[in-house]
Amino acid sequence: MVETTRIVLASRPEGAPTPANFRTETAELPPLEEGQVLLRTLYLSLDPYMRGRMSAAKSYAKPVEIGDVMVGGTVAEVVESRAADFAKGDVVQGYSGWQTHDVAAATHLRKLDTDKVPVSTALGVLGMPGFTAYSGLLKIGQPRAGETVVVAAATGPVGSAVGQIAKIKGARAVGIAGGPKKVAALRDELGFDVALDHRAPDFAEQLKAAVPDGIDVYFENVAGPVAEAVYPLLNTYARVPVCGLIANYNAAGQPEGPDQLPAFYSRILVKSLTIRGFIQSEFVNEMFPDFLRDMTEWIADGKVRYLEDITDGLDNAPEAFIGLLEGKNFGKVVVKVAD
Repeated sequence: MVETTRIVLASRPEGAPTPANFRTETAELPPLEEGQVLLRTLYLSLDPYMRGRMSAAKSYAKPVEIGDVMVGGTVAEVVESRAADFAKGDVVQGYSGWQTHDVAAATHLRKLDTDKVPVSTALGVLGMPGFTAYSGLLKIGQPRAGETVVVAAATGPVGSAVGQIAKIKGARAVGIAGGPKKVAALRDELGFDVALDHRAPDFAEQLKAAVPDGIDVYFENVAGPVAEAVYPLLNTYARVPVCGLIANYNAAGQPEGPDQLPAFYSRILVKSLTIRGFIQSEFVNEMFPDFLRDMTEWIADGKVRYLEDITDGLDNAPEAFIGLLEGKNFGKVVVKVAD
């Protein structure tokens, strides 16, 4: 029998998560059955969607139950295999969650090439976040040469890819982030045309000055005050892929103030806006092979760069996740679980 150390959901958060919402425990894993593999986790991905899975509210995916392992994408090494397509020592991408070991069905795994790029990228630029950017921007945003694309949370794994793909397609990329360090990275490391700090007291005025021809595509990762500054600047026929609403994830109730929904609907009508929410999994069958081909080529050619924020040790995952929701991360948040 093999034991796994795992972090489970101890209680549902009210507002922002705290360390008390998580519990670390050990458990024995079942013996392997035909078609299964035993995995040792190397890297764990931390992503904003996990906050929604901690809540019992109805959403696009079922919530994590109290006492269950926290969900999450992983890169792992095959320790033992009873599956024809996998052998001991293979490195795979899967969804074992916040734990050191797992027994997984081989059908749920993707074998990784360990020679071309660091395997951690399978959780970021060459994984779900990168594909989210690729599919949402190209399928819904459809940027054209000469247009202006604005993206918030732009140093994150989704936003950074959105801006760089927009540039590849000939569009002008405007990135929004929090703090001078992130703004500098957008401009100097990731090649955005304009980088703005949403914490600046005159952010709305800076944004307006940065988009003299208006905004054609707004890739929505954040909502909140950033979106409030963006929406008046959208052009007729602008497209808005809605990927995330991180500014609202820790809200314990409805916001105070007047009902802005009528004005929002009016703007959609008057400017003929296309606003579509999406989950990247709906495009996997259609677009994932093209994504792997294109993104691998773009990385090799230096057209797409990526940032990683790596935390050592599974026991530090709750703190890193809480920091992610507070905007403390710099790039894709990954926990290194083992060598």
